[in-house]
Amino acid sequence: QVQLVESGGGLVQPGGSLRLSCAASGFTLDYYTIGWFRQAPGKEREGVSCISSSDGSTYYADSVKGRFTISRDNVKNTVYLQMNSLKPEDTAVYYCATGPLRTILSNTAPYWGRGTQVTVSS
Repeated sequence: QVQLVESGGGLVQPGGSLRLSCAASGFTLDYYTIGWFRQAPGKEREGVSCISSSDGSTYYADSVKGRFTISRDNVKNTVYLQMNSLKPEDTAVYYCATGPLRTILSNTAPYWGRGTQVTVSS
């Protein structure tokens, strides 16, 4: 059974850094793409970043480009999201999702974690 467990969220000050982890089970990272999404209160869920299962290509939303980095550890079967230079507008629940790349890019992934809260505030 495909399962995703996020961790690493918390409270950080503006300009700080945080690393989120997504531990995957039931599949390997060369089978399904993994993406990170976020949802702030009262707003639609938006894609943040993803890493392709086929060739490791990475994708980033314009709002996080240059600040966030997605990576994967195939031995640990874990995907990470390193978040630097955090801004208050980054505050959201961050979700890990997996499925074929096309579903990640279209925000229709079939499998989702429960999310981890990231709060950026002084």
